[in-house]
Amino acid sequence: MRKTTSLMIATLMTGCAMLAPAAIAPAAAQQATTPVAGPPDGQGSYADLTTLFLAFDDWRSPKAVNGVVDYSPATVEKRRAELRDFQAKLPGFSVARWDRHQQVDYLAVRAQMDLQDFTLNILKPWARDPGMYVDELQKLAYAELPLKGEALTAYRGRLKAIPAYLDQARINLDSVASDYADLAIHSLSNGDGVGHGMPYRAVEPEGLIGWFADLRGRAEKQQPALVGDIKAAEKAILAYRDWLVAQRPSMTARAGVGKPAYDWFLTNVRLMPYTSDQIVTLGERELERFWANYTTERHRNRKLPELELPKSGEEYEAQLAGTDAKIRKWLKDEEIITIPDYIPGTYQEVGFNAPWIVRPTGPMFWEQIQFRDASPDHLHATFPGHRFDGMTGKRVTHPIRSRISDSGRTEGWGFYLEEAALQLGLFDDRPRTRELIYIFGLFRSARTIGDVKMQRNEMTVGETMTFWKKWTPYLDDNVARVDAGIYIRRPPGYGMTYTIGSMQLQKLMVDRRRQLGDAFSIKDYHDYLMNTGRLPVSLLRYDLTGYDDEVKAFWKHVPLSAVQR
Repeated sequence: MRKTTSLMIATLMTGCAMLAPAAIAPAAAQQATTPVAGPPDGQGSYADLTTLFLAFDDWRSPKAVNGVVDYSPATVEKRRAELRDFQAKLPGFSVARWDRHQQVDYLAVRAQMDLQDFTLNILKPWARDPGMYVDELQKLAYAELPLKGEALTAYRGRLKAIPAYLDQARINLDSVASDYADLAIHSLSNGDGVGHGMPYRAVEPEGLIGWFADLRGRAEKQQPALVGDIKAAEKAILAYRDWLVAQRPSMTARAGVGKPAYDWFLTNVRLMPYTSDQIVTLGERELERFWANYTTERHRNRKLPELELPKSGEEYEAQLAGTDAKIRKWLKDEEIITIPDYIPGTYQEVGFNAPWIVRPTGPMFWEQIQFRDASPDHLHATFPGHRFDGMTGKRVTHPIRSRISDSGRTEGWGFYLEEAALQLGLFDDRPRTRELIYIFGLFRSARTIGDVKMQRNEMTVGETMTFWKKWTPYLDDNVARVDAGIYIRRPPGYGMTYTIGSMQLQKLMVDRRRQLGDAFSIKDYHDYLMNTGRLPVSLLRYDLTGYDDEVKAFWKHVPLSAVQR
């Protein structure tokens, strides 16, 4: 049996969870009068589940040859059969006799297999999304030259594979969605100023084609032996772009998965206790709430000077250093979270999310916020947000939980921190910064609605961009397009997990506070989140509190094959 923390074994059920309004009550609560299936009661042990998951975890990332993954029909069908073999073993475990922490792990494992099922049979990006092939080539253009030894051999092998890879892409792409085609064509020939892990250039290259031209120019000076392979790759990429443009009129499929499949995904993969209709309602309410808060905050601060953009990189660097120091001191002084000794002590070591860039068109959306005050994004993306979260997550050694990362937990945590910091007083001396927190909240709430409606084929990417810009101060076309592309192209629901995941973490905090009474510690709560694994929040809620009103609905598992797209 897995060792539990003192938080897990604290006195349970001494309080009750807050009830959601009837209009947005969890789906599990609405179905409470309908008997649901319980956990499987087979013969397989928890150790057997761990063994199965580790084999599945090794299998689920397809092996690449020369950096290229085979998406041919025969290979895809083989993987479908292999996944069915994994899934067939799931009902054979004695889950009904396990403790709740082990039951949580079982549901998390099942959800990961359902994600692969959904990818192989619904999303099918190799057949529907030409941008998948663009993404897999993009980072090749960022390579630092010159390369030597094995690194050079591997890199050259990847370059040489590009023409055949894109030839196969034309065969695989037999059901391309129109939004996917437009996004891929745009990313091939246009820079967006948003960033995809690319190195800095004073003038950003124009898309993948521009970045390969940049690579060729560097190779001509630093590693001429690669120039021939780079030119062959460039020729193949240009031909791929021309093929997409020529075929675009016939690429008319819808990009979203449709409402039935989306709702199945929410229940079985994201393990959300809400339907997509309820999520839209929650998103709309949050959008109105953040606009009300933004409006009143603007009125409250009307006599104060507006936050100005810094005039130099040095000024911005000084702001970053002060922000990081202020946040660290606040976390410690106010007993918000434990900062382990292994966390680096400076912002340069931990990193930051938005480097100083001077753009001819001015800062894009994220920079408009970050450059005025680095606090909101530093909290979310760096400290104690994603980078801090990632560093603590690497210390989780559990064989199952260490290998799962749900965006409802990770993005929910980043967004939760923004408003939590405001409520906990971090911005009491920075009233104009509170407005920036509300702007972030507006965008996350609007993205929730757009995410759901794009996946349900109720809005296109272009319509979503227009909707977001209408509701979000400073938002520009490039950031709106990039985010819409992310949320329509990733597995469904990523865009809504910021808002809904944050709300789930707030609800879990309330549950725990009411359960423990005055023994509750917000620091203990946050430390639990850091140290227990990045599982869906509904599972963490059962794991921590023992409340099963959400998870009991997940035991009645409906296979994906029963859902019509």
